[in-house]
Amino acid sequence: MDRKVILYIAASLDGYIAKPEDDLSFLSTVEKKDEDYGYVSFMSTVDTVIIGRKTYDWILNNADFPYSDKKTFVITRIPGPSTGKITFYTGKLKDLILQLKSEDGINIYCCGGAEIVNEFLKDDLIDEFVISIIPILVGKGIQLFRDGRPEQKLEFVSVKSFETGLVQLHYRRNYN
Repeated sequence: MDRKVILYIAASLDGYIAKPEDDLSFLSTVEKKDEDYGYVSFMSTVDTVIIGRKTYDWILNNADFPYSDKKTFVITRIPGPSTGKITFYTGKLKDLILQLKSEDGINIYCCGGAEIVNEFLKDDLIDEFVISIIPILVGKGIQLFRDGRPEQKLEFVSVKSFETGLVQLHYRRNYN
């Protein structure tokens, strides 16, 4: 099986993954009991997580770390001690992804943040995009996609809409 890098992320309708000060509170506007928007199913298809240091720190400060059963690479400029399945990685992202793709395993989850997503896009490293659009316009914050990346053609896979107004878009990279 070819390992794929899959971006699975939520954004506001105007394209922000966080409000200023890394505020993710707008995500709770679509919380609904017994609805995970396919997250548990998706997580069963990955064994490796790539996560930025800011996102990692935010999760640790606000919840239990949900990826403790996965090999996790925290992308950072400041080295840290690796513990358990968590590795603090300071090297080149492209080198890491090429190494991971050469190893046995299932898919690789790109959890964010925006700097990592945009570095991956510059090197054409994302194979699939699952983007949940939250029905809110936040106005400012951290944009999911930034200027300066190459154009990439995508192939439509599916779209799902939910009672909360969340719309989930699924695309794959077009290799033609």
